Amino acid sequence: MSTLLEVKDITKIYPNQPKPGLDHVSFEVMQGEFLGIMGASGSGKTTLLNVLSTIDIPTSGSIRMGGKKIQELSQTQAADFRKNNLGFIFQEYFLLDSLTVQENIAFPLKMQGWKKKDRIEKVKEAAKMLQIEEYLKRKPGKLSGGQQQRVAIARAIVKNPKILLLDEPLSNLDARLRIELRDEIRRVQKQLGITTIFVTHD
Repeated sequence: MSTLLEVKDITKIYPNQPKPGLDHVSFEVMQGEFLGIMGASGSGKTTLLNVLSTIDIPTSGSIRMGGKKIQELSQTQAADFRKNNLGFIFQEYFLLDSLTVQENIAFPLKMQGWKKKDRIEKVKEAAKMLQIEEYLKRKPGKLSGGQQQRVAIARAIVKNPKILLLDEPLSNLDARLRIELRDEIRRVQKQLGITTIFVTHD
């Protein structure tokens, strides 16, 4: 098993803040690995994901993915990197209410230029995996919180990202649904072999 992501001595300092957002963080993630990162609110978990996803730039240190220093990408290159390599699942679902479930899941593929017929087939595969096939023609507002999070997971995995980043994705759910979806995320991750980083305070 090879190293996919190497984070070395990452520090993030914000102006007028009493302490760093990240302070000399280092770790490696192997291809296909599921890495959990736990910390209290304000400990830098979201900052770390923002830096890993090139949304933010570290003050010092290096991040290598497949041997390439991703913090040195230009804004255009970083946008392409996120579009083609990363999947995101957040605490908030960020589903578009004006689109159906099928259209929400297909959105990343549309941005990548997939043909409509191929998008539909990939969406059906992801929906079947997450057991939400019966909801494809509905709007997100007609779904429960747990169902909406399943849609968000399907949208994140549909393009087969190299790395899946999860930022407190279960915090808005009740205890029973948290356990159910936690197991579901792990099952899907193992089935697809997607390298995954999951941050949580729980």
